Amino acid sequence: MESNKKEIELLIHGMDCAEEVTLLKRELIPLLGDEDRLGFDLLNGKLSVDTSSLDVSRTDVLAAIERAGLKSEPWQDDGATSNDLSFWQKHQRSILTAVSGLFGLSGLALQLWTGESESVPIASIVLYSIGIVAGLLMVLPKAWRSLVSLRPDMNLLMSVAVIGAVLIGEWFEGATVAFLFSFSLLLESWSVGRARRAIASLMDLSPPTAHLRGEAGDVNDVAPADVPVGSTVVVRPGEKIPLDGRVLSGISGVNQAPITGESVPVEKEADDEVFAGTINGDGLLEIETTKAADDTTLARIIKMVGDAGSKRAPSEKWVEKFAAIYTPVVMIVAFLMLVIPPLVFGGEWSVWLYRSLVLLVIACPCALVISTPVSVVAALAAAARNGVLIKGGVFIEVPAHLKAIAMDKTGTLTRGEPTVVDVVPMNGHDEAELLLRAGALELNSNHPLARAIVEEAKRRELQLVPAGEFETIQGKGAAGIINGKPFWLGSHRYLEQRRQETPEVHEQLESMTEAGRTVVVVGNDEHVCGFITLADAIREETRDAIRQLHEAGVEQLVMLTGDNEGTAKAIAKEAGIDEVHAELLPEDKVVAVERLVKQYEHVAMIGDGVNDAPALARASLGLAMGAAGSDAAIETADIALMSDDLSKLPWLIHHSRRTLSIIRQNIAFSLAVKALFVVLTFAGFASLWAAIAADMGASLLVIGNGLRLLKS
Repeated sequence: MESNKKEIELLIHGMDCAEEVTLLKRELIPLLGDEDRLGFDLLNGKLSVDTSSLDVSRTDVLAAIERAGLKSEPWQDDGATSNDLSFWQKHQRSILTAVSGLFGLSGLALQLWTGESESVPIASIVLYSIGIVAGLLMVLPKAWRSLVSLRPDMNLLMSVAVIGAVLIGEWFEGATVAFLFSFSLLLESWSVGRARRAIASLMDLSPPTAHLRGEAGDVNDVAPADVPVGSTVVVRPGEKIPLDGRVLSGISGVNQAPITGESVPVEKEADDEVFAGTINGDGLLEIETTKAADDTTLARIIKMVGDAGSKRAPSEKWVEKFAAIYTPVVMIVAFLMLVIPPLVFGGEWSVWLYRSLVLLVIACPCALVISTPVSVVAALAAAARNGVLIKGGVFIEVPAHLKAIAMDKTGTLTRGEPTVVDVVPMNGHDEAELLLRAGALELNSNHPLARAIVEEAKRRELQLVPAGEFETIQGKGAAGIINGKPFWLGSHRYLEQRRQETPEVHEQLESMTEAGRTVVVVGNDEHVCGFITLADAIREETRDAIRQLHEAGVEQLVMLTGDNEGTAKAIAKEAGIDEVHAELLPEDKVVAVERLVKQYEHVAMIGDGVNDAPALARASLGLAMGAAGSDAAIETADIALMSDDLSKLPWLIHHSRRTLSIIRQNIAFSLAVKALFVVLTFAGFASLWAAIAADMGASLLVIGNGLRLLKS
């Protein structure tokens, strides 16, 4: 029977944020007895329940999910279930939020048009009511379960706020609260949906077919999942490598940027390791597969994004915790105010009924509840205008607390493409002549180093003419005839192979390599003509941004890169980075980020590549370079710097602190007004109209204060 299964995997509809996780835990933990038996994958809406050694059936689990007010169905690994949702199921939250806002505004417009000041027209009440119902339709069932289970939460707090506003005739205020809360939930749901689509974009990196060589030597196209470990696959020039493996034969430059983030292709030859999803250069490679399709480095990246996203569920907001105390206390105090004076002291029921009603009105937390979403929406809008895309209000406060920031190198601190740093002529040649020779040999190549050399020659306005009798020397360099004389260019290894290296040349090459430079040697049959050194150039704004981050109170700035150690240290020294970790695979970056989180608690990770996505998801805050970054990094990150301007990072920290300050001001002001009127109510000096005026006035003031963030 199914109940004997050790693990039950389910797709939970509507599991968009930490709120649904909390509801499920309330029902499932008493059933299972241990929270560790539950696994939540928010990105995919997946729930895993370990029932081993327990007398718990699938029926029991499904019943508990039903009690939490959520719907489930069996999990399918092919993801087909997500495509079976109806249009209403997919867009319910968006439609209800739009209806709530539209009808709320329509009600206000009609009320202003009729000129009614003391009473709300029936037609406006109808419009406001539709707006309120639409805004609370997905909230009221949860609020009811919260009330029945005696566990007050934000849903109950919001429902009380709206109902309280309606009972005192403040229809527009009630409709506004319902819309703002619905909109904030929509933002959170949207950000999770974007992250889910990141998984699909990661899958696109893997080619759909592999060229499998059979025992007879024939080559057949099969799906990578059907290739056994230890098989031989052929990878043609320009193709993606389908599986992790080891090179059996062939020499080629492989673009490993999707996995390691290295800015320059890495030359691969026999016995070298290659990764699925990386791109072969201009050589033919035969590879022995070392891992199955579901265990490749790329597959592990995809899994880590999901796992890290589920580990880092959003923490409960302060207002939600406050609601658990505030709402029941207010209700109990109002009830006691109604019954104790008449029963114990002989007070008049009508007087104390009126005072208890005033207390409920003034205690209605509209100003408190409105203050936070208004401030957050204003902060999000201001950030967007400054080229910073923040995916929901839950992430706006995090930058204010950052103590450490981990950064990728390529595309984040640097431009992400090689540029010529130095041209070093030798043996009577000059810089222009050296660039002309190299440019002639590289003119028709698509290699990143070749493009950089040609670009430098054009920048210096040199007229390039392609070399004659051009030939590519696989994995080593190129050769050709220029002005009737043979020339060549290539790597240090090719120079050694030609046996033209002198002690002086060797010393210079070693020095340049240690400085983090990639060196292209140019020569002829007689001697070495010179060197052209290239490096991934640091962004213009990087040094100032790093200095400003230190001034903003960030204690530790760490570089995490897949590039070689010499290059990494050179860039780190130039930028002012505190700590460097080089030659890292994606899983190594996750380990490094986890270590920082344990040490500093509040840690951000900023990167731009697919290889950064798991670390972005694991950090307290994930930031992506948006303009040139990969879709996976942008989708997985909580915040994207759309202009690729690193100076936006210190701006974001200051903006977050200002937002947090305004939110605290609003909360303090709202509670101070409430406290004042509670005292006045007990003393008999507060009227219902004064309570209404104070509540509305406080709401308007906190809204105005929150909107100041738009000027950031």
